Amino acid sequence: MPDALPWSAARDAAGAEGARLRAGLPVERVPLAAAAGRALAADLVADADLPPAPTSAMDGWAVAGPGPWQVTGAVLAGQRPAPLPPGTAVVVATGTWLPPGAEAVLRREHGGVEGGTLRAAAPGAPAAGRDVRPRGEEVLRGTPLVPAGARATPAVVALAAAAGHDDLAVRAVPRLALLVVGDELLAAGPPRDGKVRDALGPALPAWFRALGAAPRTERVPDDPDALAAALARPADVVVTTGATAAGPADHLRPVLRRLGARLLVPSVDVRPGHPMLLARLPDGTPVVGLPGNPLAAAAGVLTLVAPLLGAGAGRRCALAAPLPAGRATRLVPVRDGAPCAHTGPGMLRGLAAADGVAVVPPGEGASEGPYEVLDLPR
Repeated sequence: MPDALPWSAARDAAGAEGARLRAGLPVERVPLAAAAGRALAADLVADADLPPAPTSAMDGWAVAGPGPWQVTGAVLAGQRPAPLPPGTAVVVATGTWLPPGAEAVLRREHGGVEGGTLRAAAPGAPAAGRDVRPRGEEVLRGTPLVPAGARATPAVVALAAAAGHDDLAVRAVPRLALLVVGDELLAAGPPRDGKVRDALGPALPAWFRALGAAPRTERVPDDPDALAAALARPADVVVTTGATAAGPADHLRPVLRRLGARLLVPSVDVRPGHPMLLARLPDGTPVVGLPGNPLAAAAGVLTLVAPLLGAGAGRRCALAAPLPAGRATRLVPVRDGAPCAHTGPGMLRGLAAADGVAVVPPGEGASEGPYEVLDLPR
């Protein structure tokens, strides 16, 4: 097996390759409702001040000048208010635009109205600007909000709408070819006659869609010519399962050499999943080779495919107990702050129960944490 890259270096390499990939994808303009999950093709810039006018931060009354005040009406949501003369007040709700001339908001619980006259519960008027959100408090028109290349999450889409956008420039969804390699894999029924059920073919497309790709699946026999032909078919990204090690039926590395591919990540110093690889075909198409064992393949998705498709780093958190470290980085399925059982490289029960995967850095003895925990695509 070629020299392995440290786990963090492998993820960095995949992230850099992903940035190159996304920069080469076509640009589309899509309505906001269709933009979630897409990579921004340009910086998201505010097209309006937020808020667009001074607004009330609380329910109560907008007041002008010192009290007491004559209540002259109410400003409802969606109305453009008339100017407010000194000594008067209008009822306002949280988020409504304030009338020109309003100096502050008197909270509902801090005042009372009798005979059309508003008086503050405590002596004196509220300080100028009290419970007022000034125009542009959050952002001014023309301010960059989210950089190009970032994922348009639902929160980013909401921000774009609030900032005045109707559509966004995004990169095309990358076409991902999933090549499920192996003569030993069954597409249906229980294991039998020396063959095992393909567990990755049905599961990985959903993960790839969650990561922002459009997958198609092709089953490939343990034949180098068939594998070379499958790798040559059009795609923006290719992910293979199996055939990454050095066994008699592991043809991926020789075929990549034959095709003139450049090996970017020859293997990764991680358990499980160290035979995973990242390469680039001569036409620029990135290829991720995942090990055939299910948990090792999941480790490969989190290590190489997720950053390649633009997923960010994990969250830092403490677990209920230290996790044992080893010579290589360990990826450990966890749930509710504790390691799962049944987490061998070929096992799936622990992964199915997990709500994340903890990254245990190499070392000796127990690693105290806190740990980076990678969210599983859902």
